[in-house]
Order: sequence, then C-alpha cells, then structure tokens
Amino acid sequence: MASLRVHPDRLEIHLTKAEKTLSLRRDDLVVQRENIRSVTITDDPWIWIRGIKAPGLELPLVLAVGTWKFHGGKDFLAIKRKRQAVVIDLVEEDFARVILTTNHAPDLIASLKL
Repeated sequence: MASLRVHPDRLEIHLTKAEKTLSLRRDDLVVQRENIRSVTITDDPWIWIRGIKAPGLELPLVLAVGTWKFHGGKDFLAIKRKRQAVVIDLVEEDFARVILTTNHAPDLIASLKL
C-alpha cells in the first residue's frame, strides 16, 4: 500500500516496488498542495474508476494499479480490494484524479486542512 507524506507545500505518494512495477512507473507521485481541489473518503473506490487502463493492471474488485485514461485526461489508481480509499481531485497536474486505498484517510484530510 502506498504511503503518504504531507509537507507544507506538497503531498508525496510513495509507491511500493510492486506498485511501481505494475503501473510501469519509476518515480513516486508528488502533488503540489495548491493543486489539490478536493479530497473525498470513499468505502467503495471501484465506483470512481473512469476510462481505460493505459498502462496498468486491473483484477476487478481485487487490484487496480496504474494510469487510467479518459476523454479529457488521466487518473492514477492504487486500489486494493474493497477498502476505504481517498479520491484526490487535482488541477494543473499530470493526473486529474488520484485514487488510493489507505488506512489513514481521515488523518490525511485533517493534515491537509481541507
């Protein structure tokens, strides 16, 4: 599961080696805090998926990791099973949305002060 680190100016999403391999990414994700429009907690992250994977891996209701492209942009997903997740809507970033399963969703929102 990806680990999240909140800094005064950015949010760092550190992916595991397996997540990097499955998503064909070399680097972690770094999002500027000023580009975070909203953060939503969801108990069913699977309903938030839009578009087609390119590149990525999906085993429905088990695992979705990688980039999903849709008409108008792309999203990054790191979803495992049907666990609580955060949906981070972004502006002026490489991704329009980042969806991550995490055990610390309320703590993330509190530390971002959204």
